[in-house]
Amino acid sequence: MVRLIERFRRVGPRSFPGLAVWALLAGLLAGCADDKNAIAPDEPADKLYNEGLTLLNKKEFVDSAKKFEEVDRQHPYSDWGRKSLLMAAFAYYEGGKYDDTIMAAKRYVTLHPGSSDAAYAQYLMASAYFDQIPDVTRDQARTERAMQVLAEVARKYPDTEYAESAKKKIEVARDQLAGKEMMVGRFYLERRNFIGAINRFKAVVTQYQTTRHVEEALMRLTECYMALGIVPEAQTAAAVLGHNFPSSPWYQDAYKLVQTGGAEPRENKDSWISKAFKAITLG
Repeated sequence: MVRLIERFRRVGPRSFPGLAVWALLAGLLAGCADDKNAIAPDEPADKLYNEGLTLLNKKEFVDSAKKFEEVDRQHPYSDWGRKSLLMAAFAYYEGGKYDDTIMAAKRYVTLHPGSSDAAYAQYLMASAYFDQIPDVTRDQARTERAMQVLAEVARKYPDTEYAESAKKKIEVARDQLAGKEMMVGRFYLERRNFIGAINRFKAVVTQYQTTRHVEEALMRLTECYMALGIVPEAQTAAAVLGHNFPSSPWYQDAYKLVQTGGAEPRENKDSWISKAFKAITLG
C-alpha cells in the first residue's frame, strides 16, 4: 500500500485530471486497507520469545522453534534475535529435526562467531550429525561427517565442556567405522577372499586401533594369514594380540590356531602389524 501511495505521489495530480481518476485512486487505497493479506506489524521480540519458551516447556518443539525463528525474522539484529536463533536450534534438536537443527546452528555460528554461545551452537550441530549415525550395515558417510564436525568443536573450543563431550562422541563414531570394516572383513573371510579380508582388518589395526574391534581384527588376521600359508605374519598377529591383550579370548583362539600349524606366536619386528602398534605406542 505504501508503495502504491508513493507511486501516485510521484506522478502527481496533474497527470490524472478529473475527479473520476481520484475517485479510482481512493477506491484502490481503500481496497489496500481492507486487504486481508496486508503485512502485520512486527510483534514485540520479548513477547514472541516468551511464547516460544511456553511452547518449548509444553514439548511442542517444532512450533516452539518456528516461534523463535519468527523472533529472528522480525528482529534479526537484536539480542532477542540472536538468542532466539540458538533456541530455535535447540528446540529443533529436542524435536528430532536434525537437518533443521544443523541449519539453525550453522546460521548462528556464521552470524555470531564471537558469541559466548557459539561453542554450544557448534556442539548442537555436531550432536545433530552424531544422532544420525546409521547402523553398521549401512553407508557410513554420515558417521564420517559427524566425526569431522565433532573434531571441529574440540579444536575450536578446547577449554569448554563441549570439547570433552565431543571427544567421547568421536570415539563412539570411530568404533562405528571400525565395526563397518569388521563386518565387511568377515564377509570376505566367509567367502575365502582372504586378501580382501586382510585389507579390511588391516584398516582396523592401523586406523581404529583404540576401538574394541582391534582384538578380533588381530585374530582374524591370524586366521587369514594361516589360511594363505603366510605363517610368520600369522605368528606376529597372534603375538601382538597376546602382548597387548593377554587375557582376551581372541588371543586364546589365535594361539590355538597358530599351534595347529605347528608354530607358536612370535613377533616379527619388520611386520606391518608390529610397526603399526609401535607407531601408536610412540605417538
